[in-house]
Amino acid sequence: MTYRYRIAPVVLCLFAVTVFAPTALAQTDRLFPTDGDMVLGKIKSVSKSGVVLTVSGKDQTFPAGTITKILFQGDPTALTEGRESALDGQFDQALEELRTLKIDDLPRDVIKADAQFYIVLSQAKQALAGRGDLASAAKSALNFARSQSNSWRFFDVAKLLGDLAAAAGNADQALKYYGSLRSAPSPEMKIQSVYETSMVQLSKGDIETAQKQLQQIVGLKVTSAESVRLKNLAKAGLAVALARGDKQGESNQLINEMIETLNPADTVVAARIYNAQGAAMEAAGDDEGAILAYLHTHLMFSSDAESHVLALRRLADLWTRVGKPDRAAQARGELQQRYPGLSG
Repeated sequence: MTYRYRIAPVVLCLFAVTVFAPTALAQTDRLFPTDGDMVLGKIKSVSKSGVVLTVSGKDQTFPAGTITKILFQGDPTALTEGRESALDGQFDQALEELRTLKIDDLPRDVIKADAQFYIVLSQAKQALAGRGDLASAAKSALNFARSQSNSWRFFDVAKLLGDLAAAAGNADQALKYYGSLRSAPSPEMKIQSVYETSMVQLSKGDIETAQKQLQQIVGLKVTSAESVRLKNLAKAGLAVALARGDKQGESNQLINEMIETLNPADTVVAARIYNAQGAAMEAAGDDEGAILAYLHTHLMFSSDAESHVLALRRLADLWTRVGKPDRAAQARGELQQRYPGLSG
């Protein structure tokens, strides 16, 4: 009798494992939405529009642009670590891990596509930071877009292609890729499309078009964190457009409002605000004021490579203009040292 009672818990445990194991094993993919908690389920289908996840027997759809990452059943350790490194902005480390993978040997198509995406992402980000070849990164991204046209990362790669084209000075290609984001399912990606195309138009000198589009974004009522962030970026861009369109008063008012509410933790937005102030002061002929504005980006918010490169380029020109060639040479030297691929 005593022996029977001793083994009863073991029997019950075995029964529980037998009954519940199939359900637990079926729910092995973990999806992390941009807003909300992790969702456990099984990938049913993927497309450029998003992911369908079966959760407790019911299908849930997650649109592209609303997913931070997915951890798949069968992920090798190198992909798990490489993915996290890439998402943390450690792109050298990410590539070191990801390049150990044999893509063709990975167990699922979604895992193969995920590994390829993070390689493309890391290569593109390195190139955009001046530590890689823009053309090579663009080629890899374009190959992904063609071979993985049904990936839920398709529009993320389209954005990267736009960034790479813009950095290479190919405005028409950048407009094409950024424009494709307008067909993305998430509102944030649609706003991103308008913002990025506006900034390209501004770089081309089409101030009127840029100003009109940026004002559309600034006038939106948005609630998500990413939408609010894009709206702030659009305000910085609008300030530049206004200054270049001889609306200096409106530009200064907008910049001052942004500086008063600036979040220093968001270094990208902060850098864009001070670069906008620099551009506005340049447009007004205030070279010394522009230098001070660009120095904010250089000294305090240099982690955003795109903004830092712009600030260093403008500082090099402005220091020369105010008769300080040594400071100009210092700015050019730092540009060449930190961003060799973008210093031309």
